[in-house]
Amino acid sequence: MIVKNGKVFGEDKKFVLRDLYIEDGIIVGDANEIKDKTVIDATDCYVIPGLIDVHSHGALGYDFSDADEEGLRRILVYQRTKGITSYCPTSMTLSPEKLEKVLHIAKRVKASQNVGEEAVLVGINMEGPFLDYNKKGAHLEDNIMKPSIDFFQRCNRDSGGLIRLVTLAPNQEGAIEFIKNLKEETQIALGHTAATYEMSREAINAGAHHITHLHNAMLPLQHREPGLIGAAAENSSCMAELICDGVHVHESMVRASFKLFPDRIILISDSIRATGMEDGLYELGGQQVTVSGKLATLDDGTIAGSVTNLFDCMRIAIAYGIEPETAIAAATMNPAKSIGIYDRVGSLSVGKKADILLLDKDFRLKKVI
Repeated sequence: MIVKNGKVFGEDKKFVLRDLYIEDGIIVGDANEIKDKTVIDATDCYVIPGLIDVHSHGALGYDFSDADEEGLRRILVYQRTKGITSYCPTSMTLSPEKLEKVLHIAKRVKASQNVGEEAVLVGINMEGPFLDYNKKGAHLEDNIMKPSIDFFQRCNRDSGGLIRLVTLAPNQEGAIEFIKNLKEETQIALGHTAATYEMSREAINAGAHHITHLHNAMLPLQHREPGLIGAAAENSSCMAELICDGVHVHESMVRASFKLFPDRIILISDSIRATGMEDGLYELGGQQVTVSGKLATLDDGTIAGSVTNLFDCMRIAIAYGIEPETAIAAATMNPAKSIGIYDRVGSLSVGKKADILLLDKDFRLKKVI
């Protein structure tokens, strides 16, 4: 297959007019390496990698934490239609018994994916249960527990080694030991925490290099107490998730975040089951959620995830004044690098999977290849 005459997004974050050659789903170097000469005309189109959402709970009335195989498959199909070709379903803070079932479902789905129809399940994001009670957000307090190396490793075995991210509150007892012992097994994300700057810096130096939804469920950045945000911003190895749905973070802070974390922002959706659905009452992690427009809240007013998919979050970032190339990298290259899959996806380089999107001049999705 040849994707012809498109403006192709490169690893240098620039668009160049060139053709892409694909054989057996892999990008190859030139036309001599392909048997299928089918041409897709990309004239006047931007050609970018498929998006990678590393933090999303659900869509279309389904949630990963339901432990429902058919529901997870429907989420994966929905994501691909929206340009998200690689996906980490994200668990809530559940009972150990329920979490075990959820992880087994992911393992089973991963082993039998419908190629070309579903977003590829590239890993699991285990957002709970090692959180701070004081910054639990929409997570159920009854299921929060102290960091446990043994429990995490049992969970990872249950998933078939699929856990790519685990959120940890660094101010909890045993957090530093957890990081030092598990940093080679998974990417440890800091979040849902009231940790101080000093606590956060110690955790980052120990090997935690990912931040769960920057600004949300953590102390704000203050001039005398910079907290987790300050500690993460000054460490060049730390990448930070950002929910750009028009609700979670003000547009001014979106622009500021991209400056604080140059080349290190990861756009995420944090989408819940209400994504793609009408306003109404839904459920998240055992709690009732009311959805009105873009806003999803618990009964006490706590924001409970987003109802926006990652592709729309990327376009919102562009509308806020983020350079398109920077926003695209934040939804493709950066997440791939953070969870260790950049050797396979995240850019349109020779040898990588041909996960390709065609966009029009206004960065609207035209085609998923």
